[in-house]
Amino acid sequence: MIDPVGMPASPPLFRARIRQSSEDFVVDELSAVELDGQGEHVWLWLEKIGCNTDHVAACLARVAGVPSSAVGYAGLKDRHAVTTQWFSVQMPGREAPDWNAVLESGMRVLQSGRHGRKLKTGFLEGNRFRLTLRDCVGDLASLERRLERIRSEGVPNYFGPQRFGREGGNLVKARALFQGRLRVRDRNLRGLYLSAARSALFNRLLARRVEDGTWCHAQPGDLMNLNGSRSHFLAETVDAALEQRVKEQDVHPTGPLWGAGTLESRGVVAALEQAVADDDPELAQGLIAAGLKHERRVLRMPVHGLACRWLDGGTLVLTFELPPGGYATTVLAEIAELTDAANP
Repeated sequence: MIDPVGMPASPPLFRARIRQSSEDFVVDELSAVELDGQGEHVWLWLEKIGCNTDHVAACLARVAGVPSSAVGYAGLKDRHAVTTQWFSVQMPGREAPDWNAVLESGMRVLQSGRHGRKLKTGFLEGNRFRLTLRDCVGDLASLERRLERIRSEGVPNYFGPQRFGREGGNLVKARALFQGRLRVRDRNLRGLYLSAARSALFNRLLARRVEDGTWCHAQPGDLMNLNGSRSHFLAETVDAALEQRVKEQDVHPTGPLWGAGTLESRGVVAALEQAVADDDPELAQGLIAAGLKHERRVLRMPVHGLACRWLDGGTLVLTFELPPGGYATTVLAEIAELTDAANP
């Protein structure tokens, strides 16, 4: 059994409370959307409070009278938050309803228009966060120095605890699935459990790289990623030029999202990645048996536009932007030890 929660690169400076209310956790999806007013898909820029993305999608399908497969979105957003994101609803040859008159409480359409394509998972440039930390107690004087380190180095790109469900329940279900004690017919639910298993192995590998100080540095044998792209290359050696590119956050070392196939890393890097998988064969072999293929994820996540302001002596507002797949909780873990009022 492995602990899915990774260790931060630096110990937290202070203690604080998060999500005393949904308004303390604000997330805006960043997407370059251009609606041409034509097509069979109605795109909706929607604000939601106190409900998760899947619930909104189900509500949209119901009020539009379409199957759930006709609704698209780019990514999942937290329930205990105020979030804005795009949805699409396939409605060929039909007039759209007055959405705000028929949607549930906590949902509000801010903009809508037609488009020729369905919104697909991953169609976003990132997310902007505005987070309010309350009752901050500890080494508050060192905050700006810590923020500057995060700006220059980024943070370990852990999967956040929400990936694993309440008390790690998704990971428990994944093990039951691999052991044959659980059968899951729902495709989305099965994918959720497999993702938890994969994420747990990745977090364990990343924790090892954090422990030895190499999570934000290239090592001989690392498979490097070109920032903001799907391009990778093998770092057979590490010279000053490569070190400078890593420092400038132009390229990042990666780790495996486990599945079938051969590791593309080499040397001691590949040996460590294989050792982490061998430490938990139930998860590693289960993912292979489930048909997943090897992929890669960057070990270091850039944090853009990081800024802070104090509302009073113990209330801090942080703002920043993260790339797709990044978790705000991993940024917060580098700053504070948090009590999450939404998940006590």
